[in-house]
Amino acid sequence: MAPKKVLIAGGAGFIGSHLTERFLEEGFEVHVVDNMITGNPENLASVEHHPHLTVIPSDVEEFRPPSPEYAYILHLASPASPVDFQALAYEITRCNSIGTYRLLDLAKQCGAVFLFASSSEVYGDPQVHPQTEESIGCVNPVGPRGPYDEGKRFGETITMTYHRKFGVDVRIARIFNTYGPRMRPHDGRVIPSFLTALLQNQPLPIHGDGQQTRSFCFVTDLVEALYRLATTPGLAGEIVNLGNPEEVTILELAERLQKVSGRKVGVKHLPRPQDDPSRRRPDITKAQKLLHWSPRVPLEVGLRKTWEWAKQHYPPEIPPTLETQRKSPQD
Repeated sequence: MAPKKVLIAGGAGFIGSHLTERFLEEGFEVHVVDNMITGNPENLASVEHHPHLTVIPSDVEEFRPPSPEYAYILHLASPASPVDFQALAYEITRCNSIGTYRLLDLAKQCGAVFLFASSSEVYGDPQVHPQTEESIGCVNPVGPRGPYDEGKRFGETITMTYHRKFGVDVRIARIFNTYGPRMRPHDGRVIPSFLTALLQNQPLPIHGDGQQTRSFCFVTDLVEALYRLATTPGLAGEIVNLGNPEEVTILELAERLQKVSGRKVGVKHLPRPQDDPSRRRPDITKAQKLLHWSPRVPLEVGLRKTWEWAKQHYPPEIPPTLETQRKSPQD
């Protein structure tokens, strides 16, 4: 019997590449569509010669499938890092609107399960803590984070419209902060920024006083949750938070990374950007119930794995985008 086919848009990105590996391990034929604007072919090096992998270099908005027989379509194709929110604002809004329409039309044609990778950014600076799926969020649609925040919110709207109007089996994953190997070194997220500084023996850049909180999920835990959300029967129309409910301040994160790396470099406080959320912590009760899933990798273990990977893969030079990172949200 021929393996089932899955399409992963953005499958050469940080999370997408790990997800591609997982579906191949499970025996699927995987088609990856990625324009490589933030993805990287090297992320797929471990499976580049796999007989069931096809990589299609294309914008998702212009994608023409080689086969319309997909069982699952997963949309992770949007740039998702703070430095992208303004630099790639057009691409982000187009991918989450036109790109989502195109992939939903394909799912409708195939009768495929469609998973939209949304984000905790839909909650904005949350008024409900921890964040539950019923929270409607507090987002500035015209602020510097607007292209991504509202892009994901609009993508969710389109996805649920196709479910209600056409009966497409859709699932929405609201992904909270995720980290691990293959994160871009200069993408403005807090962990790559800290890792880059540690490798340079520079103080860790902290926006504001560092009391804002985040919840960090190791990438293998997130991929397990995404796989279950996509492939578990009976979840049509479900919206599920995916992340680690352990909440830490940015200052605490800085301390833990210095401990893991064995490098005491201190911190440097920088101005806090507009619309930077003050708290982030997912309520994962729904994921625990529907997916029988909880994150398993402790923060120190994940940070150590990420640090060891960064030492081998991050460039040795001081990042040229440090000034850009100073203006980026502490995400």
